[in-house]
Amino acid sequence: MTPLEFDAHHLWHPYTSVTEPGPTHMAVRTEGVRIHLEDGTAMIDGMSSWWSAIHGYNHPAIIGAVKAQLDQMPHVMFGGLTHQPAVDLGQRLLAMLPEGLTRIFYCDSGSVAVEVAMKMAVQYQHSIGQTRRSRFASIRSGYHGDTWKAMSVCDPVTGMHHIFKGALSVQHFVDTPPIAFGQEWVEDPAANGLASLAACLEAHGDEIAALILEPIVQGAGGMYFYHPEYLNAARALCDAHGVLLIFDEIATGFGRTGKAFATDHTEITPDIICLGKAITGGTMSFAATVASDKVAEGIGGAEPGVFMHGPTFMGNPLACAAAGASLALLQEGDWQARVARIEAQMAAELAPARKLPGVADVRVLGAIGVIEMDHVVSAAQAHPISKELGVWLRPFGRNIYAMPPFVTEPEDLSRITGAMVHLAGVL
Repeated sequence: MTPLEFDAHHLWHPYTSVTEPGPTHMAVRTEGVRIHLEDGTAMIDGMSSWWSAIHGYNHPAIIGAVKAQLDQMPHVMFGGLTHQPAVDLGQRLLAMLPEGLTRIFYCDSGSVAVEVAMKMAVQYQHSIGQTRRSRFASIRSGYHGDTWKAMSVCDPVTGMHHIFKGALSVQHFVDTPPIAFGQEWVEDPAANGLASLAACLEAHGDEIAALILEPIVQGAGGMYFYHPEYLNAARALCDAHGVLLIFDEIATGFGRTGKAFATDHTEITPDIICLGKAITGGTMSFAATVASDKVAEGIGGAEPGVFMHGPTFMGNPLACAAAGASLALLQEGDWQARVARIEAQMAAELAPARKLPGVADVRVLGAIGVIEMDHVVSAAQAHPISKELGVWLRPFGRNIYAMPPFVTEPEDLSRITGAMVHLAGVL
């Protein structure tokens, strides 16, 4: 049995069927923005390995930090102990984050960061005497991960988890913000989506612990970009009803939208922010949930007096070292100019797709480019085509999209956008 045959019969890949697993390529090494396959094919990665490898692959600064830490201390429990990589990373995070987010809880993955944020919100509300507040509000078309509580705040229809309806906690969903990023904001609540949120909080605010949403960019729920003014107003509504505000920045954090965080497009700060994906530069799984003093001190001021969560590999030194090196590259480099160049080039080179039959929309924000079709596109059909073009793309739903590494050079980016337009013409 060849390795690919073993894989097909025994290894279960994300969002695949074991009876019809679809095509799988054997990757043997990575370098820069390229994935090298066993058959000699080299593909430019337009996905940044699910939006995480912002510096490309095998960056010497990150690899060096991990190797040095591996020799010194690969892991130690975080309960009752700490270490320099965790401290260094925390200092870098606080220097980048909006003012007011001060308490860092390290965890394992993006979905776990969301679970942690939701537990923080409930425990905070109970600590201040709001024991009825155990539900959540979210906006439709959102996606927050595949773990149990995170699934409950994904869109109940389009969020990939509708088959678990009845098993998940019932949450409150409000209208997707209808005004797109870049469009003119209107103050009418019926037209800007805030009437739906206001009505939800008015009717159910006394049982809602927090509003959780993806700021500016809804990722796996549809790659939709919405107006930041919605978030400014949502902050005020949450405050009026005693509801915490959680931003899920797992996909948008660390420069993807052209700002360090999508939050930076707004005038406000959430109570809790979830970070993941690009935090280690795509080197290994790691995440962080960062809260305000209000939330952290509220939890600490009442029984049981401690936050009830503690992953075994919390604050793993290897991951902290990788994340510290990745953030250093951002803080010491010119990623803003790179992302701005990627944005301008993708906007120009994807524009011709608007004329293709079946294309519903083309949109670009930061290092995110999307061709939205008027029909569902097949990733299984796209894979062999994109491999032949030498570009790794993985469409989902109606979207052919790219989130390239920030180090992608113009010639390679042109191959990515060219492949996207080609796929839009044939799928």
